[in-house]
Amino acid sequence: MRALLVTPGGGVLLIRRTRPGVPAYWVLPGGGIEPGDASLEAAAIREVREETGAVPELDRLIHIADIGEHGRHAVFLGRIDYWSAEARTGPEFAIAANGLYDFDEFPLVPSTFTGRVVRPTLTSAFVAGALHTGGNLFELPDLRAHNRLRWGPRESLPA
Repeated sequence: MRALLVTPGGGVLLIRRTRPGVPAYWVLPGGGIEPGDASLEAAAIREVREETGAVPELDRLIHIADIGEHGRHAVFLGRIDYWSAEARTGPEFAIAANGLYDFDEFPLVPSTFTGRVVRPTLTSAFVAGALHTGGNLFELPDLRAHNRLRWGPRESLPA
């Protein structure tokens, strides 16, 4: 799962991934569900805390991106007041071969999502479209009220 995080200045916090031999791209903070996560939202909060060093305030589930062999990404919309590279705790930061994970804050406008590679790309297109029509993202429907999909760590779901 991922989180689209609005900053105090009204921008969006993205993580720029720079890996050897791969063009730079950006991702919404997030990651996978672990067996100890009590809920999808709890997993998103844990992952954001690991990747940003801060606890987000999640408002609603706005998008579900089916990304083929990589499964589905549930994308929450929320706010984050600060972030700190020094406070990150995710295990991915300890492996030099993973490359760099740098913070970038961009304006919350369609071109942020169409002018660069932001993953998951299906969510990027969804957000750009919602912003293009002038919509307030915090007025999008909360999909938790309508979602009947089962979520869990990949190894715990039936084949």
